[in-house]
Amino acid sequence: MTPFGQVSLPADVVSYARRGELRFLTCGSVDDGKSTLIGRLIADASGLLEDQAKALQEDSRRFGTCHGSIGNNGSAEDGAIDFALLLDGLEAEREQGITLDVAYRFFATARRAFVVADAPGHQQYTRNMVTGASNAELAVLLVDARKGLLEQTRRHAAIVSLLGIRHLVLAVNKIDLVDFAELRFRDIEDAFTAFAAPLGFTSVVAIPLSARHGDNVASLSNRMPWYQGPALVEHLEAVETNLDAAERPFRFPVQWVNRPDSDFRGFAGTVASGQVAVGDRVVAEASGRLAEVARIVTFDGDLPVASVGRSVTLVFKDEIDLGRGDLLADPRNRPTVARRVAADLVWMDDMPALPGKRHLLKIGAATVAATITRIVDTLDVESLRRVVGQPLLPNGIARVEIETATPIAFDPYCDNSGTGAFILIDPATGATVAAGMAAASLDRATNVHHQPEDVTPAIREGAKGQRAMVVWLTGLPGSGKSTIANAVERKLLALGRQTMLLDGDNLRQGLNADLGFDTASRTENVRRVGEVAKLMADAGLIVLVALVSPFRADRARAASLLPGGRFLEVFVDTPVEICRLRDPKGLYAKAARGKIANVTGRDQPYEPPESPDLVLRTLELDPAQAADLVIAKVLEQ
Repeated sequence: MTPFGQVSLPADVVSYARRGELRFLTCGSVDDGKSTLIGRLIADASGLLEDQAKALQEDSRRFGTCHGSIGNNGSAEDGAIDFALLLDGLEAEREQGITLDVAYRFFATARRAFVVADAPGHQQYTRNMVTGASNAELAVLLVDARKGLLEQTRRHAAIVSLLGIRHLVLAVNKIDLVDFAELRFRDIEDAFTAFAAPLGFTSVVAIPLSARHGDNVASLSNRMPWYQGPALVEHLEAVETNLDAAERPFRFPVQWVNRPDSDFRGFAGTVASGQVAVGDRVVAEASGRLAEVARIVTFDGDLPVASVGRSVTLVFKDEIDLGRGDLLADPRNRPTVARRVAADLVWMDDMPALPGKRHLLKIGAATVAATITRIVDTLDVESLRRVVGQPLLPNGIARVEIETATPIAFDPYCDNSGTGAFILIDPATGATVAAGMAAASLDRATNVHHQPEDVTPAIREGAKGQRAMVVWLTGLPGSGKSTIANAVERKLLALGRQTMLLDGDNLRQGLNADLGFDTASRTENVRRVGEVAKLMADAGLIVLVALVSPFRADRARAASLLPGGRFLEVFVDTPVEICRLRDPKGLYAKAARGKIANVTGRDQPYEPPESPDLVLRTLELDPAQAADLVIAKVLEQ
């Protein structure tokens, strides 16, 4: 399953798409009749071929809930077949009578073409529902007239609103089972209107219908003379969603570098929004470099202009360094570039979200390391209230704060869903754990963009004749980090290497003098040191860091700032009892007398590395031996 994927129309229906197809989603609680409604829509709008009718009649006999015959015109007569079986293609679905995955179908009337996604109703398949909603322009939310609004009904309404769907049809289904009662319909309509008021829908149209019998689906039913609104098909044919991605700023995520030979170099991808023409200047957000489009290449030949949805290869007049994941944009209307992002998440994992746990964030074609730093609040789907202090549970919705290892380029999802949608991936399993919608940058400097530099880190490194990297020594206070780091630097200098030592105590006398020793301050301390270490590595130096850095998530964030193989985590492994006996700076003694607080190993926990690049057991090694092991590790990189 890939949230925020694209569903392509078959080649033989492109003529319909040119007349303006509508992508819509059917959703709601389980057994509200979603699959039956879509089956009825397909049958009534397009009719069934003879072989389809026979196959459906046989399936209805084996799996369905009703039996009968197929009409002479190839359409289904009332009570003849189970229309849900047109969509429930999985054997498990047919046997259980439920929808497990999102089913996409195409049908068309004389006025419009449609792509419809049938989303499962069970709460445990909320993740599948998000998949179907991600490309929809309208949602048909079904409600069983007997049951009224359920928790999953409210959940789906909240999700479609969160995903930017502004048009909704409240389909009050199975109205025949309440004797076509107007009062029951009005009660449900009023209850939903009150509930949905904060969700910001542009239009909500309530329609009473019976999907099984076709009442108010393709045409108005004479069994509900009190209803004066449109039939469902009539409304779907006429609704204007006004979602024109072509009018948005140009965005082009690079999917791969197209280089079949030494004479051709282009960048392939799909135009996510806006358009681009030969001669246009675009900017690569990661580097800030500008380039002029020389050619727009397709399999069928060059184009003068490429608009949203078109897959092309862009060739530039001048050389520009791009790779998969880079985003090309209009330099006059650029996306946001930030490392700290506020976002809405639909949590899909079976376990609750854990702040501080490392994930992979995939946005467009880019994948970066990321951490949920804070769960701001969760959404109560019953009341639509934001609740502070609650965990983010499976199928829950929350506003969170995320920090990425490197800056990402995005647009707020409400402005451009194509560049504001992302997913979070568990790096251990590869499973998608959340679908996200970027809301805003949390970085204070939001009006700055990367300034390109002619002298790159690789050039600086080459000029020094060494492999730049960061060697990060972590361990308890008194473990010997500073002593070993000093010895390493002396020996590297004797070997002709250029180095810089960043010691935690020294930095707290200047750069980090404003920070305390509480958890938040320690995290900020590591963040600042990590950024400084990266800058020095970019200068071509071998950077030695001696820092307690007690939390794994903080060290992982620092490691993610550098390319693979350029960050060595060295665990100076000394038992806490030995550290207390050594106590070279008197920290443990002062803490015991109550003079200082928040000493790691006494008042605060220390999280040892789970898979360090090197472990130095100081009970077995003297400082010179430990330094030699570090130097050997550095030189083998």
